[in-house]
Amino acid sequence: MGLLAGKRIFSIVALCMMVGLLLLPVVVALPSLAIGEETHAGDAAKKDGDKVEKGRDVYYKTEGIVSGAPAPKTTDGVKDYPRYNFESRVLLWFANQQHLYYGSFVLAVPIFCMIIEFMGVVTKDKALAKRYDQLAYDFIKISLTAYSLTAILGGILIFTFLTLYPAFFSYLSGIFRPVMHIYALMFVAESGTLYIYYYGWDKMREGFLKWIHLSMSVVLNVIGTLLMFLANSWIGFMMSPAGVDEQGRYLGNIWHVIHTALWNPLNLHRILGNMAFGGGVVAAYAAYKFLASKTDEDRAHYDWMGYIAMALGVAFLIPLPFAGYWLMREVYAYRQQMGITLMGGLLAWLFIIQATMIGILFLSTNYYLWQAMGRMRGAEKYQRYIKYLVFLLACGYMVFITPHTMVMTPAELKAMGGQQHPVLGNYGVMSAKNGGINVIITTTVLSFVWYMRGNKVSTVSWAKFGNIFMGVFFACAYFNIIFLAVYGYYIPANVRVGLSVPQVATTLSCLFFMFALNSFMMKGAKQMGPIEWGKISARSQYALIMLATAFTWMMGLMGYIRSSVRLFWHVNEIMRDNSPWAYTHTVGFAANMISANVLFFWITILFVFWLGSLTAKKVPVESKAGIPGSVPQPAPSH
Repeated sequence: MGLLAGKRIFSIVALCMMVGLLLLPVVVALPSLAIGEETHAGDAAKKDGDKVEKGRDVYYKTEGIVSGAPAPKTTDGVKDYPRYNFESRVLLWFANQQHLYYGSFVLAVPIFCMIIEFMGVVTKDKALAKRYDQLAYDFIKISLTAYSLTAILGGILIFTFLTLYPAFFSYLSGIFRPVMHIYALMFVAESGTLYIYYYGWDKMREGFLKWIHLSMSVVLNVIGTLLMFLANSWIGFMMSPAGVDEQGRYLGNIWHVIHTALWNPLNLHRILGNMAFGGGVVAAYAAYKFLASKTDEDRAHYDWMGYIAMALGVAFLIPLPFAGYWLMREVYAYRQQMGITLMGGLLAWLFIIQATMIGILFLSTNYYLWQAMGRMRGAEKYQRYIKYLVFLLACGYMVFITPHTMVMTPAELKAMGGQQHPVLGNYGVMSAKNGGINVIITTTVLSFVWYMRGNKVSTVSWAKFGNIFMGVFFACAYFNIIFLAVYGYYIPANVRVGLSVPQVATTLSCLFFMFALNSFMMKGAKQMGPIEWGKISARSQYALIMLATAFTWMMGLMGYIRSSVRLFWHVNEIMRDNSPWAYTHTVGFAANMISANVLFFWITILFVFWLGSLTAKKVPVESKAGIPGSVPQPAPSH
């Protein structure tokens, strides 16, 4: 025990030294922010004869010393908006979306690696530990190839901004000048950590070196998350500017510029979205490899890999609608008109499309879980109940996608007397929609509970009481969610909005409490047989591919919605977009662009997967005798 404790202490010391070296440039640069701002303000004061001009923050309503130029007033000309015989915004849209896809992927996968590697380190089963270690290595290998492409796409994006929108990019980079070098230094630190983490895998495979290696993944993800937060600050500033006055002049407080009204909900929403997206992409990769496999060992390995990736992705997908609701709520709180544009005006129908994609995500997840029960002996006892889950999912889905207003021609609007349909218009209210999505999420939780106990029989003395309690708890949850959804029709709209809180609380109670209770009940449970990995239908793998594709499409849609809500503003109410493309595209055009982005991403990511497979070493495997479709046991070497 003493030796083990000493090794862990040594690993912690070594980790601290490594973190210090990696972040030293950033720490050294921090004091220069204050010095630089003070110098800039002092120079401005000298030029004005020691007279300091102050401005009022448009969001925080605090006074600050003006230390920047006002936002430029652009004109529809080649100087501010160069012409290249195509719509510049479309090219910028494409470059931005591809960078976002790959950036999300390379931020999510290292987090998966950290979780999986930790599970391998703490497990007492040596064979399972090797399996987890190999899986984490496979994940990071995919991420490493995509990381280089992400950096290239980032360079293309900056070049596109400089070439097509020089005035806008010059202003925005000027506002964020105090943290631009920090962003660059953190990118260097992330790159260095990633390469050490990957190429040091074999050398740090055992003992205290393994703990150092695992700790490096923590450092890698901390740096990656901070980089994402800084990138989100640009998006937040464009939607809800802060730290500037009404003319767009910088007031010397970079924290106010970063910490806008929408920064925190954007951070949470993108973290969850990136994780769900990354899990979906890796699951789709595993599904493709499963379908292409020629041996039972390969099918078993990729079946297991697909399940782990799906489970991690869905774990972050379940709370994602709640994070989206928080973001929309903050949008309303910041500017009510912006919220109306999103949910009840120009962009309202895009949220119906978004709801459709969210429903597809959860339907695909449930279908995969039901198919996955086929690899477990004893899970057939749940098969006769699946039809009831299908009914709940279908009802919740139909309610969730019910529109409040209709997209119609002027003649149809005149004939109907307005956009509100005489029947559907009465049902597309938020309490009902919240009820629909919460029914879907609760049903997904129930499917996971059934899957986790598929081949197990509880042996605890209170098993019967526990099963009855869980059944009653789920029944009460469904009743409460549906009751609140119906009750929303009988109360004013301003009161109806608050019903989302008890609905969400009910769903989260099912999520955490039922999972915890089920874990206690299944502790020491009797297994009716091992999970026969690889013994699953091909249809299940297509469900994983559908899951990944739907999420990719939805990410593109949400990016378009987030940008479109600014309408004709580069920076909302600060810098106007005077280009000839300052209008909102039709839904059809947006759908075509999003689909083109999705198609291009999947073509390029398949190429990335192929490149990664070229460097793959043939790993010898051994299967447990007498267990068909058992998960292959990787060799110690990668």
